[in-house]
Amino acid sequence: MAAACLAFLGAAQPALAAFCADTGSRYEEWKPVFAAEARAAGVGEKGISALMGSSYSTATISADRNQKSFGYTLEKFMQVRGADAIVSQGRTRKSRNADFYASLERAYGVPAGVLIAIHGMETGFGGFMGDTNVVSAIATLAYDCRRSDFFTPHLIGALKLVDRGSITARTVGARHGELGHTQFLPGNALTYGVDGNGDGTVDLMNLTDAMASTANFLRQKGWQPGLGYQEGEPNFAVIQQWNAAKVYQQSIAIMGARIDR
Repeated sequence: MAAACLAFLGAAQPALAAFCADTGSRYEEWKPVFAAEARAAGVGEKGISALMGSSYSTATISADRNQKSFGYTLEKFMQVRGADAIVSQGRTRKSRNADFYASLERAYGVPAGVLIAIHGMETGFGGFMGDTNVVSAIATLAYDCRRSDFFTPHLIGALKLVDRGSITARTVGARHGELGHTQFLPGNALTYGVDGNGDGTVDLMNLTDAMASTANFLRQKGWQPGLGYQEGEPNFAVIQQWNAAKVYQQSIAIMGARIDR
C-alpha cells in the first residue's frame, strides 16, 4: 500500500493493511479492510459509502490484462489510433477556439497542439469518455495484486473526490477509472484539477476545466514555456509523465507539432 497511508494508519491503530488478490473471490471481504485504511487517510463517509457500494469490475480486469497497442511500432500505433484524423480535426478545433488555447498557453506555457493531441488521443475530442463505474474500476485495480501499489493512491483520490462532490458513486469513466475529456486518473484529478471556467467546481466532463487541468498537470510536472517537446528536447520528459508508453509519448509530440504548424 502507499507508504504515506501505511504510516498514518500504523500511527492511528494496529489494523492490518488490506490484502490483494488475483481473482474477485475475496473482493467483498477486502472492502471493509480497505475502508479502515481509507478512513485513516482522510476519506469521509460519502467516500466510504461509495467504496462499500462498489463491485468487482471484470471489464476493468479484462482491459488491464489485454493492452496490446502499446507494443506496436510507432507507425502502427499512430495508424491504429487515427493520428491523421486527430491532427486534421485538431487544427480545426484550434482555429475555431484560438483565443481559448492562447489563454491556456499564457497561463500555463503549454502550446495548443500538445493539449489538443492529448484530447484527441484520449477520448476522440470527448466523443467517448468511458462506460465503466469509476469507483468500482479503481477499487478493482487497487484490490488486484498486479498493480495495487500504483492504483491505491488513486482509489483514495477517487473516494476524496466523492467526498468533495466532484464525482459521485455513480460517475462513469474509462475502464481504468480515468475521468473526463483527457482521462485523468482520480488521484491526479484531485491534485491537479482546476476550475477553468470559474463556476466554483472542478468538472473534468467540462471541456474548459479538463483542458485547463491538463495544462496545469503538465506545467506542475515541469513544463518549460517556449522550449521544445519533441523526443530529446526538454519538455518531452514532461509528456512522459502523462503516459508511460513510449509510442504514446512520441505520438503526442509528433501530433502536437503537426497541429501547431
